Amino acid sequence: MGYGFIEGCVDSHASALAACRGGADRLELCANLSIGGTTPSPALFQLVRRDCAVPVNVLIRPRFGDFLYDPAELEEMERCVRQFRDLGANGVVLGALTPDGRLDQGAMARLAEAAGDMEITLHRAFDMTRDPLETLETAIALGCRTILTSGQEKDALAGAKTLGALRQKAAGRVAIMAGCGVRAGNIRDIHDQTGVHVFHTSGRRGPVESGMVYRKAAVSMGLPSLPEYELWRTDEAEFRACAEAVHALAPLSQT
Repeated sequence: MGYGFIEGCVDSHASALAACRGGADRLELCANLSIGGTTPSPALFQLVRRDCAVPVNVLIRPRFGDFLYDPAELEEMERCVRQFRDLGANGVVLGALTPDGRLDQGAMARLAEAAGDMEITLHRAFDMTRDPLETLETAIALGCRTILTSGQEKDALAGAKTLGALRQKAAGRVAIMAGCGVRAGNIRDIHDQTGVHVFHTSGRRGPVESGMVYRKAAVSMGLPSLPEYELWRTDEAEFRACAEAVHALAPLSQT
């Protein structure tokens, strides 16, 4: 991993291609980013891996909502991890919590065993834990290579203080990857305040209008708050601006 490193968060083949053309160093492949992301289909993974010449990590999240999983959900997650390992994924992105807001070490160890030699990223379940520094040490002990976090705030810029503390405490034992609200215009500020140089973004600029001409306005296929005829995709120009900002970073003195 180079000094300035950017991961594209994508949930479609079109977004994956846009992120790769824009300079992504790695992809996190998901489905349903509008609800925070869920596990993508094996078919989508195979298409993206065929057409994108960067490593692809796969989100393992069986549903929308919290990160407290029942036995059947954990079994589903374990099977997905093994399936994507067999399909050639570079890594998996996952997380499971206990009811009291700590990392579920038993569940995480089970998923890590299924992952074998794949990279493991602890996703933003990290941001829902009660003690970020405690969770950092637990994640390292479990073999996580990367922690994706906003610093337990609404976005990475707001969480800069915690991001900086995590990076210092990690001391190179795990990569702290800043995510949520990362834009070309704030990457330098986040880096300068935290020393973090690994970033995660979808590179989305705004909704893309659906190509549908006939529209049934009275019927909704999902959450009423989500318009049926707007698509959210990675914008190649926006992602390229983010990638150029990240790749231009240089190590801060005395960090």
